[in-house]
Amino acid sequence: MNNIILKTALVLVVLTVPACATKVSNEATTAKYLEESRNTALEFRKKLGGVQKAQLESVGAENAIPVCKVIAPAMAAEYSQNGQILKRVSLKARNKALGTPDTWEKEVLEGFDKAQLAGKPVDVMEASTVSKEADGRWFRYVKAIPTQPQCLQCHGKPNEISAGMKALLAREYPEDMATGYSVGEIRGAISIKRKVN
Repeated sequence: MNNIILKTALVLVVLTVPACATKVSNEATTAKYLEESRNTALEFRKKLGGVQKAQLESVGAENAIPVCKVIAPAMAAEYSQNGQILKRVSLKARNKALGTPDTWEKEVLEGFDKAQLAGKPVDVMEASTVSKEADGRWFRYVKAIPTQPQCLQCHGKPNEISAGMKALLAREYPEDMATGYSVGEIRGAISIKRKVN
């Protein structure tokens, strides 16, 4: 009898060890992807912010529109390689084709807004998950983007945006929803999606 119990216990251990090893491996992979995504989002934000600041100082706000319209998507494309996709999303997208959040991103952004209303600092707002989709498993990461003072020149309240900028935005982005922000409000997020092997 003791021999049967011992054999049964041994079989259970043998069957359980691979599952535990897979779980530990998945947790390690997820932690690695989280750290890498944080670093990528920070690097992207700093790089884009530097380009935006330089353009605003050298050519002015109205002539800096190409930074967001052309340069930012090109930079995002540079980061979207080797099974990784980086984009900027917002609940009030300026460019609907590039900036409209998917279902998960939208839920996260809505959660960020609620957290901000409850007093949580924007700089610490992030979310991640692993999702199963038709084409496999994906690690998802979203990092909130706070509105900076220089952003108000084209993302601020109507009385903060010049007439020339308003006309330019109406021409370049006829369906623009990305105005009405105050400094510190969540303007959107950097979203990173990468294939889990």
